[in-house]
Amino acid sequence: MGQYIVTGAAGFIGYHLCNLLLRQGDHVFGIDNLNDYYGVQLKRDRVEQLSRHDQFEFEVVDIADREATTSCFEAHASKTVLHLAAQAGVRHSLNHPHSYVDSNVLGFLNVLEACRHFEVSHLVYASSSSVYGANTEVPFAVEHRVDRPINLYAATKRANELMAYSYSHLFGLRTTGLRFFTVYGPWGRPDMAYYSFTKAILAGDPIDVYNHGNVRRDFTYVDDVTSAILQIIDRAPANSQEDETMDARYRLYNIGGHRSVTVEHFIGIIEQSLGKSAKKRYLPAQPGDVEETYADITNSTRDFGFEPKTTIEEGIPKFVDWYREYHGAE
Repeated sequence: MGQYIVTGAAGFIGYHLCNLLLRQGDHVFGIDNLNDYYGVQLKRDRVEQLSRHDQFEFEVVDIADREATTSCFEAHASKTVLHLAAQAGVRHSLNHPHSYVDSNVLGFLNVLEACRHFEVSHLVYASSSSVYGANTEVPFAVEHRVDRPINLYAATKRANELMAYSYSHLFGLRTTGLRFFTVYGPWGRPDMAYYSFTKAILAGDPIDVYNHGNVRRDFTYVDDVTSAILQIIDRAPANSQEDETMDARYRLYNIGGHRSVTVEHFIGIIEQSLGKSAKKRYLPAQPGDVEETYADITNSTRDFGFEPKTTIEEGIPKFVDWYREYHGAE
């Protein structure tokens, strides 16, 4: 039975990860600041679900608060930290830049420092496919250039990767960064397109399709993401006799569906699942958006057997079923 600290436990991926760990008998101490980036009630409902497990503890903590973060790590010793807390969203970063630096840069520094001082043996943290920025070579591989972020959110997530590298190099902290590709599923984030599309289609409202529909995304079902995290928890990067360099304690992986599909196709699956057609409003590309994402998962498959199991044709109906039940929608 393991014992884990999970930041962002009330978030979408954090909720699913905590649930998975609890169901296998682990002890989870979750922290989250329950901010109002989207509806707080959804976050509280996730925590309520998790609190049904005796092995779950939760505290409202903002990781940007150094003292509070340090106190949590000191009181709840854990050899493995799963860091999912972040200010997410590309478009939101255009008008609220300070919240991204507070959560994603300052907050990440506080987590790194706590891991360093309380002898955490493995830090697994969420990065993002957004770090690939202006890269046009697909599929995106971890070896590709990531020095051209086209929005602040991407810049902060790339900063996380560089900060983790420095702590691995200087202090021997073993870190694994996971670049998630458009994660979706039940209990998801209302700011994500699939969620807002579902809501609008059911209400008979038009949906905004940016870049006139010329967008492709690699969608990843949330259970595939949490399974990948579970596979990697006990595989902390380590020096070997063949590779004695300090950066052997630092790893990055893509976690994606390994399939790039058009947003039009994605909308079609939502329509089919709902049994209702969408009213589409085609608009120009939004600042900060990329035209295509597509994950090369060669390294993830080689190193820990990652293989996405759920296609969007299977995953979207599962989300729609949850949406109807949670929102009482017909």
